[in-house]
Amino acid sequence: MAKKGTPKNGKNKAKHTKLLKQKKEKLRKEKEARAAKLKAIIEASKADKD
Repeated sequence: MAKKGTPKNGKNKAKHTKLLKQKKEKLRKEKEARAAKLKAIIEASKADKD
């Protein structure tokens, strides 16, 4: 017979999932920003060569 009431650690799991999602999103944005910076640097160096 199943226990009644709230799940034992349902809130913790939800909070943990939220935090992991935020972390992954932050890493993805940083990666995109880094790629954009590198792209700009490459474009600038190409312009200087010409």
